[in-house]
Amino acid sequence: MSRIFWDTNLFVYLLEDRGERGDRMLSLRKRMIERQDDLITSALTLGEILVKPLEAGDETLARDYERTIAAAATVVPFDQVTARSFAAIRQDRSIRAPDAIQLACASAARVDLFITNDERLSRKVVPGVHFIQSLATAAI
Repeated sequence: MSRIFWDTNLFVYLLEDRGERGDRMLSLRKRMIERQDDLITSALTLGEILVKPLEAGDETLARDYERTIAAAATVVPFDQVTARSFAAIRQDRSIRAPDAIQLACASAARVDLFITNDERLSRKVVPGVHFIQSLATAAI
């Protein structure tokens, strides 16, 4: 059993992509359930996922997304502890602020694996995160 953090884009693929990326995410999630892995994400992920439904005025879809993510994942807040971690991560100016928030939340959750679609992040080292891997290279 592992603690695995999904970056926002993985939830977008799972919830909105009806193609190859969506299928890949379904396979990954099924495998995680079989292994009894914990799925972790951040409050930022939830906020980013809600933009399109709220922009379209689709409250029903927004609530469905909130329920789905809350049922499937532990949602880590961006709080005072993660803010300090964010500041340390953000010293590397090549890491954008939203990515640093995600990595800080993953660090606070002490995850084994952080999966993102941003290949650049897979070369970073963040205390509290054992491995950072791109979706393209994630073992399914």
